[in-house]
Amino acid sequence: MSRIVVSGYYGSKNAGDEAMLAAMLEVLGDLDPKLHITVISANPEDTAKRHGVEAVSWLDGLGIWRALRHADLLLSGGGSLLQNVTSRRSLYYYMAIIFMAMLAGVRVMLYAQGIGPIRGHLPRRIMRWIGNRVDHITVRDVGSLDELRDMGITKPPIECTADPVLAIHPVDKALGRAIFHAYHADGAKPVVGISVRDWQGWTHYKEVIAEVSDQIVREFSARVVFLPMQFPEDVKAAESVAALTKEPCTVLQDEYTTTEFLSLVGNMDLMLGIRLHALIFAGVMGVPMIGISYDPKIDRFLDSIGEKPVGRLQDITVDELMTEVRRKWQAKQSFREQNAKLLAQLREKACRNAEIALSLIEEKKK
Repeated sequence: MSRIVVSGYYGSKNAGDEAMLAAMLEVLGDLDPKLHITVISANPEDTAKRHGVEAVSWLDGLGIWRALRHADLLLSGGGSLLQNVTSRRSLYYYMAIIFMAMLAGVRVMLYAQGIGPIRGHLPRRIMRWIGNRVDHITVRDVGSLDELRDMGITKPPIECTADPVLAIHPVDKALGRAIFHAYHADGAKPVVGISVRDWQGWTHYKEVIAEVSDQIVREFSARVVFLPMQFPEDVKAAESVAALTKEPCTVLQDEYTTTEFLSLVGNMDLMLGIRLHALIFAGVMGVPMIGISYDPKIDRFLDSIGEKPVGRLQDITVDELMTEVRRKWQAKQSFREQNAKLLAQLREKACRNAEIALSLIEEKKK
């Protein structure tokens, strides 16, 4: 039986990261149903229950070491783990896990990572040392390739694939309809989903999104539903926007599984998102999307499907956001078809991550 340890931002109630883990496990399991996988998690009990895997606490150094000593491969990813913009300490933590695996004699793969930004001479120097000693790197976008090149990471095989979530299978929409019904948000009206988050203490963009929400309700006779990707933080962020609206809107206030999130998004006619994986969920479920940039990962994903963010979070305006809403609304079907072709290619690339991971294990055994 082959053994894999997965390191990432898991067990922290972030829907995007939980979806990445679910997608990784789904594809790896399809390729090798007998795999034994241990996940390093902020909440091992929740991770074990939610995903049906063995889990060890991210603070349990001895437990992590034992798992690595018995492993064939460490997968570091997916997501934007190797950056120091949202947290300086987390970059050192994830590099330390990689170093532990090296000490344990375990092969290491950076799995569909979003690399950077990494700022500062020392962090970049350490990352260059670590990056040039792993066994294989896949990144989820071209921008991450550029980051690796700028840091001088060139020795391991490096490949641009796609976000792991893009490999996940679309789901039935019945679950989402049931949740809408429970919130009295069902019926014949079209639905526009909005995913917001707090960022840098800014408030201007919340006022803009509240006004846009009102205009969507009035102009398209649509229902606006706020979707929390990070629980419970995004519920509070959505409520702060909803408090500024004049027209009715719905804030979903519960924590959902990956399947429930996908089903909810599948019932939407348009997704407007600040969170990356709200946009990726829309892609998986064939829903037109509009992204607002606050981090390079938003721009990179949209670029991969031939789109651009509508604006930047710090200076987004009602006019530019509504112009894009109208453009997407009037041609929803053509955008669905256009995105579907590109996303089919990205789905194949996302599956490639798992194929490479298993090939590293096979090479080691030979």
